[in-house]
Amino acid sequence: MHPSLAGSVLRPLWLDTPDRPEPRPRPADSATADLVVVGGGFCGLWTALRAVEREPGTDVLLLEGDRLAEHATGRNGGFCEASLTHGEVNGRTRWPEEYDELHRLGIENLDAIEATVDRYGIDCGFLRGGSLTVATRPHEVAWLEPDRPGFLDRDAVRAVVDSPTYLAGRREPPEECAVLDPARLAWGLADAAERQGVRIAERTRVTGLRSVDGGVEVLTTHGTVRARRVALATNAFRPLLRRLRWTTVPVYDYVLATEPLTLEQLADLHWDPALGVSDAGNQFHYYRVTPDRRVLWGGYDAIYHFGRSVGPDLEERDATYTTLAEHFLATFPQLEGIRFSHRWAGVIDTSTRFSASFGSAYDGRAAYALGFTGLGVGATRFAADVMLDLLSGEKTGRTRLQMVRRPAVPFPPEPLAWAGIQLTRRALAREDVTGRRGRWLRTLDRLGLGYDS
Repeated sequence: MHPSLAGSVLRPLWLDTPDRPEPRPRPADSATADLVVVGGGFCGLWTALRAVEREPGTDVLLLEGDRLAEHATGRNGGFCEASLTHGEVNGRTRWPEEYDELHRLGIENLDAIEATVDRYGIDCGFLRGGSLTVATRPHEVAWLEPDRPGFLDRDAVRAVVDSPTYLAGRREPPEECAVLDPARLAWGLADAAERQGVRIAERTRVTGLRSVDGGVEVLTTHGTVRARRVALATNAFRPLLRRLRWTTVPVYDYVLATEPLTLEQLADLHWDPALGVSDAGNQFHYYRVTPDRRVLWGGYDAIYHFGRSVGPDLEERDATYTTLAEHFLATFPQLEGIRFSHRWAGVIDTSTRFSASFGSAYDGRAAYALGFTGLGVGATRFAADVMLDLLSGEKTGRTRLQMVRRPAVPFPPEPLAWAGIQLTRRALAREDVTGRRGRWLRTLDRLGLGYDS
C-alpha cells in the first residue's frame, strides 16, 4: 500500500460521522400501504417524498434492506449533475430528436433539487458552482472543443485549479452541476418524507413480489406487506423482476479522501470548493473539495467482478487505492506529504446506454428505474417522477420520451459479459493513450453500445 494511505480507514467519509441517524425499526407483519417503495437510496427516497408532495395523504412505506444511504447513495463523490443522459455527447447520440428537451428537463430537475434542499432546510453543503473538465494529454485538448464557449487554455485553467498536468479545460456553468454531501442529503430527504407522513423501515430486505387482487404483495425477511402500488429502486442489487436480470451490471468504483487541507494549501490551489473537477479521458478521475476542506479523489479504476458479484470483501483493493494515491500526487505535487484519511468503494449500476431505464410490471401496479451509471445523485429525482407517472397510468411529457419508452440493450450472460467488459476496458485505456478509437470501440458505436465519458 502507498505510504500516504498508512493510517487510512476503510470507511466512506460521508458515513463516518456521529450524526448518522439510528436505523428505523422494521414494519409490523402484514402491514399495508398505498405505495411501497423498495430501496432506501436516492431513488427510493426521492420516490417516497415526491409521492406525498404530489398527492398529500398517500400512505407510503419505504423498505430498505440495509441502512439508508449505506451503498451507492452514501459512497459517491457528491457530484449532483443536471444531465439525465450521462453528458451531451451520449444524449445527442442516443436521443438526438429529444436531447434539447432532456437537457431542459435536467436543468429543471437540478433546480428542483436545490429548491427541495432550501424548502426543508437540509444541511448537506449544497454548492452550485458548475464543473471543470481538464485535458492532461495533448490529444484530449481537441476533445474539449476549443472553438466553443467555456474552453480554457493552459494558463486559464491553471488559474481556476492549479495542476502542472493540465493542458486545457472546459468549464460548465453553475446551472449544470452542484456538489454536496450525499449522505446528509439522503438523511435530510428521509426526515422530510417522514414529516409528510412517510413510514421508513430499515434492515427489512424484500425477497419477492406476488400479484394479488387489487395490488401487489411484497414479501420481506420479516413478513409481508400488501400495497396498491410498488416502486422498485434496488438499482445495483439483484432485481426483483426477472426481466431486469441482464439490464445492468454492478461495477465497483474506488475513492480516497485526504486529511483536511490548511487554508493556505487550498488557496495555493486557487480552488473554489463549489467547483467539481474531472479528467477528459475514458478512465477518468473525479475530484472536489469537501465542506471540511478535504480533497475527495475517485474514479479511474472501474472494476467488474465475474458473475455480477457484489459484497463487502470486494471493497478492499490495495492496487487500486495505490494507483489513485499515485495519480493524486502526480496531479498535485504541491501537496506532497499529505496523507489520506479514508478509502472506500461503492457499487454502481451500469447500463449499456449509461443512463437510466424505466418500465412497469404487474399490469401497471409496479414501476422501476435502474442503470444510472454513476449519475444517480441528480437523475434519481427525475426517475422518481417517471415511476410515479407510470404508476398513475396517465400519459405525461416524461412518459412519452423515447428515453423512457425504449429499454436499454441488455448485457449478455456470463462468460460473455466478463469477456466483453474486459475487452472494452482495455480498448478504452488504449484510446486514452493514443487518442484513436480502435476497431472494438467503433463496432460498439455502430451497435449503439459505445461509450464516451
